[in-house]
Amino acid sequence: MTQTPETLAHALLDAARKAGADAADAIAVQGTSLSIDVLNGTLEHAERADGVEIGLRVLMGQRQACVSASDTRAETLTEMAERAVAMARLAPEDPNIGLADPSQLATGWDIDALDMIDPAAEPDPADLEARALEAEAAALAVNGVSQVQSTSAGYGRRTRHIAATNGFSGGYTRTDHGLSCVAITGEGLGMERDYYGDMRMHRADMMSPAEVGRIAAERAVARKGARKPATGAFPVLFDERVSSSLIGHLLQAANGSAIARGASWLREALGEQVLPEGLSLIEQPLRPRASGSRPFDAEGLPTAERAIIDKGVLTGWTLDLATARKLGLQSTGNAARGTSSPPSPSVSNVALTQGTASREDLLRDMGTGLLITSMIGSSINPNTGDYSRGASGFWVENGELAYPVNECTVAGNLRDMLRGIVPANDARTHLSHVVPSLLVEGLTLAGA
Repeated sequence: MTQTPETLAHALLDAARKAGADAADAIAVQGTSLSIDVLNGTLEHAERADGVEIGLRVLMGQRQACVSASDTRAETLTEMAERAVAMARLAPEDPNIGLADPSQLATGWDIDALDMIDPAAEPDPADLEARALEAEAAALAVNGVSQVQSTSAGYGRRTRHIAATNGFSGGYTRTDHGLSCVAITGEGLGMERDYYGDMRMHRADMMSPAEVGRIAAERAVARKGARKPATGAFPVLFDERVSSSLIGHLLQAANGSAIARGASWLREALGEQVLPEGLSLIEQPLRPRASGSRPFDAEGLPTAERAIIDKGVLTGWTLDLATARKLGLQSTGNAARGTSSPPSPSVSNVALTQGTASREDLLRDMGTGLLITSMIGSSINPNTGDYSRGASGFWVENGELAYPVNECTVAGNLRDMLRGIVPANDARTHLSHVVPSLLVEGLTLAGA
């Protein structure tokens, strides 16, 4: 009989019961990935991977253990269950662990409404190669490009199924198509590079390869002659392609795990203003054709739209069952897990309220300052929110781009930065994190 993620998950539960587990949940993931890399007009690398990963968590009273494997033979499942039970008996007690009560479980979800599967056939490797070659050629055709560092096209399809001894059983499949290009301008020590990529669940939604290559090349050429900016306090505009990192820091600080540990600069901010009054941050786990969508979480609880920030006010934490119990709250249906670890809280898709001004309008309003298009490194104090990151982008004078900059550091405090952000209207709505360019006043730049 052909094994599927569903049959494998239930076989793991059967093995756990036979091994003496008090309770258990299992996850099985079956996936296919295909990637093609080209360089200088020829195929450089082709790779295909097909595989299955399985994971089992067993609970013995208030003790738990997780095991995983990529071998799906019956004897392996038995060995996994016996090993997990033995490990759980030696694990420390945790009063907060445990499966969901059956009354909490998701039922009757509409997986088709999420539209996560491309109905078209898996792409042929030759087709992916042709798309990558087209993107590379488009990049090389842009005046000022000295070389293309890499161009890649890929496809993936993954099916996951979760089952537990509390009666939950559910699974879903998602596909993805990707294309990316990295272009270089200049020679020797004067080299600068930039990139562009597009990833969608449906091939029909993707940009043309020529457009991907052209944008990557134009971004690289614009960086030619980059130098350090001035040092001082200036307004900073986080471009749309990096602005989600700011919101990511907020999401990390509002994660129940950080709150339960007391290691968050938001730990005392529940019910307080953390964003400007007109801005909300909405989680959207049921948004169609979005990579973070899911009808239920990793503990079988239903997912639903919720306002993490409502009109600037922090409304609650991101919780799974264990962190919710530790904090005396209810799970928000945000458990996520891999095959080798227990559930932990994680958000799905989020969207920040967009503004009415364009990015160009914000550049004009900021006068003199920095437009950040790329960031490296990170020094974030989780307890205080002190923020320092390496950045590159463009110096702005009199509201217009003056010259490209690199090798600078931008610093501030996240609590102060987020309370004063001004959003543009340029967020790409197909992304999992829909965040527009964000203007922040008075950050400290360290450049020349």
